[in-house]
Amino acid sequence: MTQRALVRRPGPRLSEGLVTHLQRTPVDVDLALGQWRSYVDALGAAGWTCVEVPPADDCPDAVFVEDTMVVYRDLAVMARAGAESRRPEAAAAEEAVAAQGYRVERIVEPGTLDGGDVLKVDSTIYVGIGGRTNAEGVEQLRSWFEPLGAKVVGVPVTKVLHLKSAVTALPDGTVIGYPPLVDDPSVFESFLAVPEEAGAHVVLLGDNNLLMASSAPLTANLLSTRGYHPVLVDISEFEKLEGCVTCLSIRLRG
Repeated sequence: MTQRALVRRPGPRLSEGLVTHLQRTPVDVDLALGQWRSYVDALGAAGWTCVEVPPADDCPDAVFVEDTMVVYRDLAVMARAGAESRRPEAAAAEEAVAAQGYRVERIVEPGTLDGGDVLKVDSTIYVGIGGRTNAEGVEQLRSWFEPLGAKVVGVPVTKVLHLKSAVTALPDGTVIGYPPLVDDPSVFESFLAVPEEAGAHVVLLGDNNLLMASSAPLTANLLSTRGYHPVLVDISEFEKLEGCVTCLSIRLRG
């Protein structure tokens, strides 16, 4: 299986990125670029071929490329960002994913949807509603993905920016999350509480390797006891903007 990841380097206006649930703190743009390069290197070391989406230097949040689309099977549905200022990020991302051979559809008005609100667990696709994604966006996503065999489930998000700011999933399908930030853990078939906010975020690299933020050492130890192999990266500058390891890439499998 070919493993590719779309990535987008941070631009000079990164420090102006949107902040919703955190108090703004200064962002070191040069340090962020170095951290981004280390993140890309970690993907490469795990066997992923990274494809750079052209930069969008006028869009401070463009490095969070995951928000621009949702990919399932051979279809990429382009998001319509809940924050209007982020909508220009999508055009170059659409060209990039189309160049990788994916069919493309689009969320349209009045729907809004951010890719960070979408968690895929096998054929179940959980979509967070309440922040950047609205019910119409979920319905449109359902109309594209359920004919492909997916089940789309809307879940509430009120305590964090995106659903995947609160939960992600392990290779065995267990959803992991930091309980104070999860609206309703019971909506997930299997849920594991983790001891740190950043510990709720994992990228599945293959072979039980999990890309994680170095700010979650307790969770890394917990997951190690369950047979997983954490690969830790420092993304402190992106965490200041409510970013996490999932939103810095779009993983394309197949």
